[in-house]
Amino acid sequence: MQILFLHDNFPAQFGVFGQYLARQGWDVWFGTQRKNSQLSGLKTFNYSPHREVTEKIHPYVGGFEKAVLNGQGFVRVALKMKEKGLSPDIVMAHSGWGPGLYAKDLWPRAKYVGYFEWYYTSQAPDIKFLNEKGRNLDDDLRTRTRNAAIQMDLTSCDAGIVPTSFQKAQFPPCFSDKLIVMHDGIDTDTYKPSEKAGLQLPNLDLSSVDELITYVARGMEPYRGFPEFMKALEIILEKRPNAHAVIVGEDRVAYGRKLKEGDSYKKRALEACNLDLNRVHFTGLLPRDQYLKVLQASSVHVYFTIPFVLSWSMMESMSAGCAMVTSDVEPVWEMASDDEERLVLVDHRQPTEIADAVGRLLDDRDKASSLGAAARKFIVENYSQRDIFARKEAWLKTDVMQLC
Repeated sequence: MQILFLHDNFPAQFGVFGQYLARQGWDVWFGTQRKNSQLSGLKTFNYSPHREVTEKIHPYVGGFEKAVLNGQGFVRVALKMKEKGLSPDIVMAHSGWGPGLYAKDLWPRAKYVGYFEWYYTSQAPDIKFLNEKGRNLDDDLRTRTRNAAIQMDLTSCDAGIVPTSFQKAQFPPCFSDKLIVMHDGIDTDTYKPSEKAGLQLPNLDLSSVDELITYVARGMEPYRGFPEFMKALEIILEKRPNAHAVIVGEDRVAYGRKLKEGDSYKKRALEACNLDLNRVHFTGLLPRDQYLKVLQASSVHVYFTIPFVLSWSMMESMSAGCAMVTSDVEPVWEMASDDEERLVLVDHRQPTEIADAVGRLLDDRDKASSLGAAARKFIVENYSQRDIFARKEAWLKTDVMQLC
């Protein structure tokens, strides 16, 4: 079996799974825009658009032209890769960015599997939750058009994967039969609790700190509740003079509306909140091993999100045995889908409610430990990479390959 993964990023959602398939005897190829990308067991190559998006193109369709250029760029490289033995049984591509748009034109007999994360509508739960002022009909029309490349993939793919049930629910019902819910899987053997006390990073020594509040996100933005977390942190640190906070992530907007150059939500929070900056530690992005140490040292881990794509970091934090204070929103409910108590859910728009929840867990370490153990148990039983990879391979070899 030969499989081709396509993703502008690397290794993204496919790299580790690709290595698993290679160990099972698959011939695994990976096309990406990221230069110098290599993983053992994968035959990697690069594609790229031959030009930028047309200047002054209609704003609704700039994203679609970019996807087409990506797809076209991939085709040019793929024709050369054919001469090197690329003739996949299955192509799996991340949808929306365009690399897989023309996979069926190159290999009509191959099975095309789309990887779908989000379907954009003006009434989507993230837009409703934020209730942005000044949103108008033009914004709604732009949002609808944003699905153009995604809809091309939905109609041409033989099957599609969506990581969570919440994400699948955002897609039009007419595509439901094509979409299967199957998460990427969490490396529960790596993301596990550690008995080592205290946090020591190359440039940060908090090994003597007894109350450590942690927060992780790619960017610092409303989509991940960063402004609200900072307001709550002001309350927490004022009440608890020995508490420290470690914030992992970049000072940028990864999701949602960008701010004007020179402005940022971190800058706004530091201006608006009275914080003891000797006890607030911004690490920036961290290598995986250091990020894991932050989770393992955490007394209380705070994960916030509006109703949107659930972060890997939440599930990795659960797997690491963190005591979690999380947003009371639908994507998080999927991680609290039965009566077992494993998460503390709060309205993350209420700083006092957040501060109270964090404070209760800092005061009751037995409770925090119990929640962390239950959270890890849930991830191990339902989202372990080892189990999901085996199920996903079986699905590809049987269900997908048998599709007409």
